This record gives sequence, structure tokens and C-alpha cells, in this order.
Amino acid sequence: MKAFNKILLLVIAVFMILFVFVNMVFTFDQNDQGRPYRVEIQRLVREMETNGAVDISDCVYVTNIERYNEHFYSTDSDYVIYEINKELYRFDYKTDNNSNNQTGMVNAILSMMAILFFSVMFYIKYAILKPFERLIDVPYELSKGNLIAPIEETKNRYFGKFLWGIDVLRENMELQRQRELELQKEKKTLLLSLSHDIKMPLSAIKLYAQALSKNLYTDVNKQHEITENINEKTNEIEEYVSQIITASREDFLSLEVQMGEFYLSDLIENIKEYYTEKLALIKINFIVKEYKNCLLLGDLNRSIEVLQNMMENALKYGDGQYIELFFPEDDECVQIAIKNSGCTLNKDDLSHIFDSFWRGTNVKNIRGSGLGLYICKQLTHKMNGDIYVQIDEDIITVVAVFTRV
Repeated sequence: MKAFNKILLLVIAVFMILFVFVNMVFTFDQNDQGRPYRVEIQRLVREMETNGAVDISDCVYVTNIERYNEHFYSTDSDYVIYEINKELYRFDYKTDNNSNNQTGMVNAILSMMAILFFSVMFYIKYAILKPFERLIDVPYELSKGNLIAPIEETKNRYFGKFLWGIDVLRENMELQRQRELELQKEKKTLLLSLSHDIKMPLSAIKLYAQALSKNLYTDVNKQHEITENINEKTNEIEEYVSQIITASREDFLSLEVQMGEFYLSDLIENIKEYYTEKLALIKINFIVKEYKNCLLLGDLNRSIEVLQNMMENALKYGDGQYIELFFPEDDECVQIAIKNSGCTLNKDDLSHIFDSFWRGTNVKNIRGSGLGLYICKQLTHKMNGDIYVQIDEDIITVVAVFTRV
């Protein structure tokens, strides 16, 4: 736009110079020596000097010759005064307006050309260049990833559709970036979820290894059972590693569930078998209340994963006194609750406790990824269930809700 303004100023200057030049040319052509009435008066003066009298009937410009008298200077005509034979004579004349008309006509034509030219220039400026100027920074901003600010639409016949198309492109790029970010987040969530799942069998292997190294199991059959458990846990880790490798190659969040039916007793006995011995080794009292067996809807393996994550949180953030597994009464569904003491979580943090990668203010130096309860929520929702948390003084209770068949 600045370059266009410079060109516009240059054209204005050219037109001004042209006006001045044309008027100077016409003025020069109409100087005193070249005016026709001067020529005619000079001829009459010569004749009067020679003959003493002249006939002005054939004169075109001179209208009257007046000898000096008392009204000598009283006239409305243009005149010149000459001294002829020691007497003053006034020559009245009329001018030729053709030259003036030509000058006016040329000036009028130049004015019309200037008006037309400047109208076209200003139309180009405001109808074409100014709308286009709005797009100057758009490619640069898009290249920087600034896709938020919308581009204002216009009904301009030249750039209206173009601006609309650029804005649609910006929106599509923004949606594509959001999808990529979501995909990256899902992939990262999957990898961290699998890494989180590996910790549980790895922790069990570590406990078994410590028990064997301290000769806590002297019975051969018990030792054989422990080695079988270690082998089972290594198989679990191997499966998780395989899923991590698959996830690194594919772009999906593999929190899949295989919907089916299973008994509540199968789920609880699996948790009891895994954690009774584990908690006994670290001197934590594990209490499992009575329950009524029933058929549940969902995925048994994923349900075990949900309760394992709940148990691991109780182990990690509790005070080590006890962990209680109980079953609140509910006629429409089955609730499985895990309670432990030593809760230091602020109640204001409850609204974020199921968010991914979020960790409470009570974590201190405890390692974690902030995915345990997030995974629990995702899995329970996919199995048509739910999960919630309650805090009562220093007691925290995490409740998973399952659907009855």
C-alpha cells in the first residue's frame, strides 16, 4: 500500500506539472507581440502617420479611434494610446477570445482526465488493494501456527470468496492440529497406562524375590508356587511390552474392553489372592468384608485392572495401617469400595482427581504418572459403570460401580 501511495503522489505531481506547462504555453502564445489586435493597431498608426486619416471599416479588432479630448479616458472598451504627429490617439479594440477558449477547453479536458484517472486509482486502492492488505500477515501467522484469530468475511467482489476460503483453511488447519494433539495425548496416555500396568506385576516379582532371598518360604511346594507366580507375572510384563511396541507403531488409545459376564466372586478372589500375601509381607492389615455373589456385566480382566489401580493408590498414599475392601449396599448395581487411612488429599482437589496426568498436592516425593484413577474412570465408563471418591477426615474411599446382569 505504501508503494501505491508513492505512485499516486507521483502521478499527482505529473498532472500538476502538465497543467502548469500547458497554461504557460498558451500564455506565451498570447503575449503582446503575437496578439492580432496589436498588429492591426500598428498598421493603423503607420497609415495615420503617413496619410493623416484612416478607414477602420475593414478592421476586425479596432472598433474606434478617438483624438485626445476631455472624455479621452472615459470608455468601457479595452484601449491603447499612441502619440501620432504630436497628438494622442486612443485606439479602442476588442480581443479575440478563441485563445482563451482553447486554454479553457484544454484545462477542462485535463481536469476530466485527472478526475477519471484518480477515480480509477482510488477504486483500485479501496476495492482491491485494501482488502488484499488484510491478507499480508495471514500466511506468516499461519506459518507460525497462529490459527486462533478468525479472518473477517467481506462481500468484496474480488476477495470475498478468497477471504472466506482462507478462513475455512485456517479452521481446517486448527481442527487438524487439535486432532493431532489429541492423538499424541492418547498415544502418550496409552504408553503411560501400559507402563503403569507393568509396575504391578513387577512389584509382585520384587516381593517374591525378596521373600525367596530371605528364605521366608521353607516349604518346597510353596517355593514352587512362588516360582510359578513369578513366571506368570513375567508373562504379564511381556504382554504389556508387546502392547507398548504395538502402540508405538499405531495411533490409537488401546483402552478396549471385551464386554461379557462374570461373577463378582471371580473378581474379588483374584484381588484377594494377589494382595493378601503382598500386604502381609509389608505388614499392612488387609480387610475384605462379606459380599453377596452375583453376575456382573463387563470385562473381568479390565475390572481386575480397575481394582488393582485402586489398591495401588491405597498402598501408595495411605499411612500403612490398613486397607479395607467392602461393598456398600445398592439395589440397582454393585459397588466395590476400597478404604484406607492417612489421606492427606485436599477436598478441593476432588474435582480433578480423575483427570489424566494430574497429581494432587499431597504427592510430595511419591513417584507416579497421574494416570491410575484416570484409567479406572475410562474403563468403568466403557463397561457402563462409574467411579467416585469420598473423603471423611483422614479416611479416603474410592468406589467403583458395576452393572448387574
